[in-house]
Amino acid sequence: MNLRNHETEMTILVTPDMSNFGGNMHGGELLKLLDQVAYTCAMRYCGNYVVTLSVDNVLFKQPIRIGELLILKAAVNYTGKTSMEVGIRVISEDLHTSTVCHTNSSHFTMVAVDDNGKSTAIPTFTPTTDIEKKRWEDALFRKKMRSELQKQKKQRKSS
Repeated sequence: MNLRNHETEMTILVTPDMSNFGGNMHGGELLKLLDQVAYTCAMRYCGNYVVTLSVDNVLFKQPIRIGELLILKAAVNYTGKTSMEVGIRVISEDLHTSTVCHTNSSHFTMVAVDDNGKSTAIPTFTPTTDIEKKRWEDALFRKKMRSELQKQKKQRKSS
């Protein structure tokens, strides 16, 4: 049986080597983990090697403390012909108090590539639940906004 799942969850303990000068988790360390979970989710979904095309809207809502447990929940929100948007939600858990907090959200665009490094077609994701349909629509809106922004940048350069 070949099971392709569009969701992935990773759990990681935040250790002292991940800290910044303020004693919290360094933002760069979190970005690395976000990229890893986006890669895992995208590759697990399409079965091909994938590369990061873009990162949208990394929102750092709360600091993450050393010793907390991070739960990174990733899901394919939208698929194009060769690319997909992976949305990631980060939850931190204080292991002493069992307090959980939504600390970060982000959206990664991942592109599937073949053995020659050329983009390759991926399966179309069909949302079935209400939340999946909302994520699909939100991803389409972000795609449209990125396209509009690129158009505006080109117009400014040529004027």
